Amino acid sequence: MEIKVKVWIEDEHKNLIFGSGKTEILRQIEQTGSISEAAKKVGMNYKKAWSHIKILEEYIEDDLVITKKGRGEDSGTKLTSKAKELISLYKTLDEDIKNYSKQRFKELFLDKELIKTKENIDV
Repeated sequence: MEIKVKVWIEDEHKNLIFGSGKTEILRQIEQTGSISEAAKKVGMNYKKAWSHIKILEEYIEDDLVITKKGRGEDSGTKLTSKAKELISLYKTLDEDIKNYSKQRFKELFLDKELIKTKENIDV
């Protein structure tokens, strides 16, 4: 038995600003070098992926991607250092919160045997 936690960041109007979905889009852009390919890999259309990037850029007031058209070696889409930092910080926050939640769940419920695990239930 385990607890599940989902972490995201909202603005004061409860609009989603950043979370696992936007993080995954940025990761896929880094891997594929393409917003279009990244969108396909996460099951999203290009326009929606681009919209996510633009919304996030508004809140951090900085560019996250650099796009260079053409067919040369340096063409395509690359993440800025700010985008890479954002991915890293979100990953750290997400892991910290999940680890804390697991530990606290164990302390509050499992250690006190308030919730029985399958191993502890006589069938």
